[in-house]
Amino acid sequence: MSVVTVEIENQVAVVTIDNPPVNATSTAVRQGLLDAVADVQGSRLAILKCTGRTFVAGGDMSEFDRPTEEPHLPDVIQAIEDSETPFLAVLHGTVLGGGLELAMACAFRIAAPGTRFGLPEVNMGLIPGAGGTQRAPRLFGWDAAVDMACSAKMLDAETALSLGAIDAISDNALSLALTWDQSRPLPVSQRAAPAVEAEWLQEKRNKLVTRARGQKAPVLNFDALRWALKPFAESQPRERELHLDLRQSDESKALRHAFFAERQVAKPKAIEGGTATDIAHVAVVGGGLMGAGIATNLLFSGCSVCLIEQSQEAALAGQERVRSLLDGAHRRGKISTEKLATACSKLTSTATYSDAANVELVIEAVFEDLSVKQQVFEELAAVVDDTALLATNTSYLDPRDIFEGIANPDRLIGLHFFSPAHIMKLLEVVRLPNTSVDTLATAFALAKRLKKVAVLSDICDGFIGNRMLAAYRREAEYLLADGATPAQIDTAMRAFGMAMGPFEAQDMSGLQIAEANRRRQDSTRGVNERYITISDRLCAKGRYGQRSGKGWYDYPDGPKSKTESQAVLDIIAAYARDQGISRRAFSTQDIQTQLLAVLANEGAKIVEDGIAENDAAVDMVKIHGYGFPRWTGGPMHHAARTGTQKIADTLRGVSDRSPGSWKIAKRYQT
Repeated sequence: MSVVTVEIENQVAVVTIDNPPVNATSTAVRQGLLDAVADVQGSRLAILKCTGRTFVAGGDMSEFDRPTEEPHLPDVIQAIEDSETPFLAVLHGTVLGGGLELAMACAFRIAAPGTRFGLPEVNMGLIPGAGGTQRAPRLFGWDAAVDMACSAKMLDAETALSLGAIDAISDNALSLALTWDQSRPLPVSQRAAPAVEAEWLQEKRNKLVTRARGQKAPVLNFDALRWALKPFAESQPRERELHLDLRQSDESKALRHAFFAERQVAKPKAIEGGTATDIAHVAVVGGGLMGAGIATNLLFSGCSVCLIEQSQEAALAGQERVRSLLDGAHRRGKISTEKLATACSKLTSTATYSDAANVELVIEAVFEDLSVKQQVFEELAAVVDDTALLATNTSYLDPRDIFEGIANPDRLIGLHFFSPAHIMKLLEVVRLPNTSVDTLATAFALAKRLKKVAVLSDICDGFIGNRMLAAYRREAEYLLADGATPAQIDTAMRAFGMAMGPFEAQDMSGLQIAEANRRRQDSTRGVNERYITISDRLCAKGRYGQRSGKGWYDYPDGPKSKTESQAVLDIIAAYARDQGISRRAFSTQDIQTQLLAVLANEGAKIVEDGIAENDAAVDMVKIHGYGFPRWTGGPMHHAARTGTQKIADTLRGVSDRSPGSWKIAKRYQT
């Protein structure tokens, strides 16, 4: 069956693309469209539409690693724009990338309500390659074009209509198109781009450079947009050449890896054959910041939530905390007034466990104390149905200990959310020895509903993410003792693309959290393991981070007034003297190389230990839970690109400087 068909009746040709799931511009689609242009000549009008849930929503990324095949999309699009028979695009769903490029080449555009428009190539480390950056400023104007191409922002149909980028919005777009009889406008490529001040362009570019944190594609998209000030015949080939070059760039390959890895981790082998239960009613135990965030996320998804606290006063406070988060989402335009009202109506709070007797899922989100968590589940198990799923949100504790003695262990699971839970995308799904495949399938289905990136983890200290974080922080403190400063390390990792360095991140979360974990691990720490006590010395002086006004840095006037602390530098120097360490200088490259190698090594061991299913799982945890730059693909993808031998050489040096502290993963024992 052809992916592009043409039907002509009463001098109107209807060209239909049928290439599920998203009508991507594959080679077959391109050839079909080119043939269709020839077929429609002599007709009064050619209507271009798509079957399924969306108009063309991008290119076929499976072709990006192969040599390009004719016909090329720019040639197809130009043929549509140059056609003597004018084309009218009937748009619905998401009109993205090559789909928007197709639509902009048509003489007319009619959209169904709810249609959205965008140029998301930047998310793949690319720029559009078929005139997108050259037609967008001419049709949408500069502000919208910059938003779409540089930030992957999508515009709604109403905005597109107000900008003159589409001709109409209609519930019966095809019916309107069949009777369309308007004078043909000047082709978009022949229009002049709107005048724009050089100062405006420079200011926009400077902001993009700052926000990009080293990612190249946003800035390259902006530079390509500026070419629209030149004649189309001169600038479009330049756009195409850069697009093809970027397909082979490390950044684009990393972003494409992340794109496919997200889809891979959503379907782990462990859920094959499982049947997911549709979760509608959930109890959340604990109304603090984490519990409130989880409850808010569930309410966003349409679930009803019973928030349980120790007292009625605490329950009401937790409910108000959730409502505040919902109100904030409404003020930011994330949810409609109607959805806000619905969410609030589905929220209840109580201090009585029996009020949650009819829920299908309970998520415990109390503080990290084993006895407290055990008591929660003992009381819950006595009142909820024995088929209700029971989930703990623990970050470090062993779920087997938490659930000890609870009946029907096939329903027990860990759901490790990341704070703020209504915003952060990562959800670690922690499998216990007896967790059933149906329970796992239900957890992954719920994660999808919550718009989370779910990653399966088996049990170890810290699971995937916090185990990686512990190794990262440990090496950062070794570097600190051996000669670097907190500011040098943080600056180096921000230069790599991290949202924050390890020490400023710890100041934000609070040093007391890591201190509690160190005390928990005191009895299990290896005899020969190198242990740095600088953090302990800071905590002993009340330096717990931003909330206490001092941590690794000083905060004389609040969290935004961070300054390097001479007191901390003195503590570090004193520690080095006490230990007889001869401190030395570390370059930015030294710091990045060692910290990234340690992350890759820990990730490799996590996979070897069977905690994570594969490297992709580790990458997704670090990208979506810990601010690892997406455009590097994650620590494992970055390590593979760096090369096994280079990582192995770095790890030997790291191990030599901190004997007894590192076990090198098998893949790096070369």
